[in-house]
Amino acid sequence: MIEVSSKYNKSNDTVNFLLKLNKKVRNIESILQKYGSIGCEALSYYTPFDTGETAMSWSFDVIKHGEESYELRFNNSKVVDGVNIALILQTGHPTKSGTWVEGEDYINPALRPVFDEIARKAWGEIKAL
Repeated sequence: MIEVSSKYNKSNDTVNFLLKLNKKVRNIESILQKYGSIGCEALSYYTPFDTGETAMSWSFDVIKHGEESYELRFNNSKVVDGVNIALILQTGHPTKSGTWVEGEDYINPALRPVFDEIARKAWGEIKAL
């Protein structure tokens, strides 16, 4: 028979690293709030502009799932006849006359730098430990 045991040891480098990391990520919600705001600004800037209503209709939510999981969700409230305008600008849509209006990928280019910055900051925090 093989028996394995382990005891908490304050001098253990791995344990100390994980404890420091846990303290750092406790403020994840405030970090996501910051980047949610930055993301909304980027989305507003990149949204194709006609009246400006869709560009000015971006918002975000930080949603906590359990103890260790968070979601940063971007929303656009501009809806006409039950259709989300931001979505059809992205994906394309038919017209009343039956033609197709091609979508423009503006959401991904707007948010890519925001998510890259979140990843860069997170990695910097981990390396600093």
